Amino acid sequence: MTFKFPADPEVQSNLVGARILREKVRARAQGSSPRDLEGHASSHLPSQHCSWGQSSDLLSRIDLDELMKKDEPPFDFPDTLEGFEYAFNEKGQLRHIKTGEPFVFNYREDLHRWNQKRYEALGEIITRYVYELLESDCNLKKISIPVDATESEPKSFIFMSEDALTNPQKLMVLIHGSGVVRAGQWARRLIINEDLDSGTQIPFIKRAMDEGYGVIVLNPNENYIEVEKQKMHKQSSSSDGTDEPAGKRERRDKVSKETKKRRDFYEKYRNPQKEKEMMQLFIRENGSPEEHAVYVWDHFIAQAAAENVFFVAHSYGGLAFVELMIQREADVKSKVTAVALTDSVHNVWHQEAGKTIREWMRENCCNWVSSSEPLDTSVESMLPDCPRVSAVESTGKPSKKVYGCLWVKTCSDLFLVC
Repeated sequence: MTFKFPADPEVQSNLVGARILREKVRARAQGSSPRDLEGHASSHLPSQHCSWGQSSDLLSRIDLDELMKKDEPPFDFPDTLEGFEYAFNEKGQLRHIKTGEPFVFNYREDLHRWNQKRYEALGEIITRYVYELLESDCNLKKISIPVDATESEPKSFIFMSEDALTNPQKLMVLIHGSGVVRAGQWARRLIINEDLDSGTQIPFIKRAMDEGYGVIVLNPNENYIEVEKQKMHKQSSSSDGTDEPAGKRERRDKVSKETKKRRDFYEKYRNPQKEKEMMQLFIRENGSPEEHAVYVWDHFIAQAAAENVFFVAHSYGGLAFVELMIQREADVKSKVTAVALTDSVHNVWHQEAGKTIREWMRENCCNWVSSSEPLDTSVESMLPDCPRVSAVESTGKPSKKVYGCLWVKTCSDLFLVC
């Protein structure tokens, strides 16, 4: 029996690519230029029928190691900024140490996955760098949570100023949005592509402390730790078909093994650097941004001496604050003076915020949103909650989404907003 190559376009493309690469490797060995083969009839798979034996023979001659080297370098990246040959200059801009150029995402053309992995590796270094700045430049303390965690259980942390719980007057609480950002960050992309002032909470923290606020920086995305899954040795179950002829069972098992072999080969070709399987161990009582906000409220903010507590919550941080209100309404109303939301994604209908919460939000919250209107111009909202106003620079130019510090007078006190 004969059949055509698989109709799956991805598989067909992979096979063609493998053939071209093999011809290029052969050309190098013979002293020919690989370019001479591109577009040549010999660089394409034949369209006529061929047996599986022939196609299997073709695939067996593909050098997978060569494919990995050619198509996608190993995900082996530096673990320091110096290793990446980047550093932050005096303006807080990330620049290449030798060329002075900004960060380049497409470091290797046509290798998007590799470039993305490189970007993520740099992002992890940026996260650690910002943590260090929170402690060294902002004089914040790193506080482990849960507060009663055992040695062996997963842990997270927040940052607090020395007077966060003892300041009798004012406390500022900062909550970032969702995604890869961690404590002290508004947007990783802005840190890398703009500067530290644009993408981090550091200007807000310093200004708040200069104005006499205690500060607490939440870390709502640090919900779990990842550990590698242990490989499970599955026992092959014996066939229940005791009446099945031995010859038929052997043929069926042989076909099954060949099918698995081909599938594994295609998977290895498409994804030669298959990442390790990881499992998530969630942090007790901090397994989501919403849980984290409630936990920090119960164990820290509610215990603070400050007469007035102010929140700055960006994007999903606004949703986490609304959830906090739903679960601790009376306590929040008694301590929180004002809330600055920035591009908040909360929804009082979906979150089932009651009438009393909506009324409180209309009086005590404001959501600065991306808009082409001048700064603080009212922006229409379909939701019956807090006012929405435009967040643009005083020049009328749309802001960069965090971004410089803007102070607003509200509820007879000052608080920070983006």
